[in-house]
Amino acid sequence: MSRYDPSAFPPFAVTVDLVVLTVRDHELCALLVKRGEAPFQGYWALPGGFVRPDEGLGEAASRELAEETGLRAQSFPGRGAAEPTPAGAHLEQLGTYGHPQRDPRMRVVSVAHLVLAPDLPSPRAGGDASSARWAPVRELLGEERNDGVLLAFDHGQILADGVERARSKIEYSSLATAFCPPEFTVGELRRVYEAVWGVALDPRNFHRKVTGTPGFLLPSGGTTTRQGGRPAQLFTAGGATVLNPPMLRPDA
Repeated sequence: MSRYDPSAFPPFAVTVDLVVLTVRDHELCALLVKRGEAPFQGYWALPGGFVRPDEGLGEAASRELAEETGLRAQSFPGRGAAEPTPAGAHLEQLGTYGHPQRDPRMRVVSVAHLVLAPDLPSPRAGGDASSARWAPVRELLGEERNDGVLLAFDHGQILADGVERARSKIEYSSLATAFCPPEFTVGELRRVYEAVWGVALDPRNFHRKVTGTPGFLLPSGGTTTRQGGRPAQLFTAGGATVLNPPMLRPDA
């Protein structure tokens, strides 16, 4: 170590960026903040910030999540029936983004994280953000996207990667339950799949698949009429993390 010279290597900063997804009014939405400072002042961006010298990546992501949304991160598969944590959110590392010119201030490497949570309230801006809002993913990534409104840095690519991660993982894992409250109906779970995938699903076929997949759902013993009509059976997330058979995504 006596011959090691740290100054021989160029310094760079590390940030965490959060792709925070929720389902609001039956639509998959992403959390955006408007930057109040340069660079990209006035642009919409993903929430996030610099990693502090005394914290790890997971700690930084959890801190930024709490500062931006008030949510407490928790590990997959999510809530258990014995210890419901409605204030929690699923948090996982998404990917690393390090193009030399991605940030005009200096060399910055971002470790992006994916956050999934049930129907979240209207956000409040914090830190260097001047405002915050939920934006439908279909408007940001789909045909309805306004090409004149670009996200700061490379956040458009990070968002697209996060959405595709969520869409693919609910095929073979029970991750879709992270969008649901601790107790939910099969119809509410189906609307999560429809919102994330952007397709309509046959109710009867979906009910047969999810209730027939071992460990996916557990009956809670209760019913609800919050959807209107006849009482619907309530379920909680089961212990399975891998679905066998998987819920294959239909063609859009």
